[in-house]
Amino acid sequence: METKTKTSKLSDEDLVSRIVKTNDTLLFEVLYDRYALMVFNKCLGFAKDHDEAKDLTQDVFLKLFVKLASFKGRSKFSTWLYAFTYNHCVNYVTRNKEKKIQKQSIEVKEIESISDTEETDYSIHQMKVEKLKSVLNLISPNEKMILLLKYQDYLSIKEIAEALDLGESAVKMRLKRAKEKLITVYTEKYANGESF
Repeated sequence: METKTKTSKLSDEDLVSRIVKTNDTLLFEVLYDRYALMVFNKCLGFAKDHDEAKDLTQDVFLKLFVKLASFKGRSKFSTWLYAFTYNHCVNYVTRNKEKKIQKQSIEVKEIESISDTEETDYSIHQMKVEKLKSVLNLISPNEKMILLLKYQDYLSIKEIAEALDLGESAVKMRLKRAKEKLITVYTEKYANGESF
């Protein structure tokens, strides 16, 4: 049995390899400690609140423990885990479509219910960020996923292609379509002349 200090110095790929060989939950705990916050933050983008994001995070790690052997090392582990997490969240959203529709209507009502005084306290930039967040929830989960991988996680086209097992040209096309859809929905929803 290796000490936690020694195993914490292993690369992600070496750690994954050892976990797959031994099914050692203590080694998996090291991997969990490295990535729990990142996974939680990704889940939070798809969840209605922190509790739901925590549940999703736990689901991702349970599923990850079972599916860890499917990591083939074609990309960095962290890139693969981003895609794994997003795919899990996309599937969750798709399965819970009615729940997601309720979430969207509640968020829109909350934004609309902000009083005039509070609204003037927001910076214009913050208002646009809030609008953009609400619009991200109105496009398909797959479109949202690829946009977040690119613009929130700052993955390159190559990294996204490796993580999603797609060609780079397919990633570029999906990004282009997702951006166009986002702009269209944003424009339709906020057709008051404001720009990004």
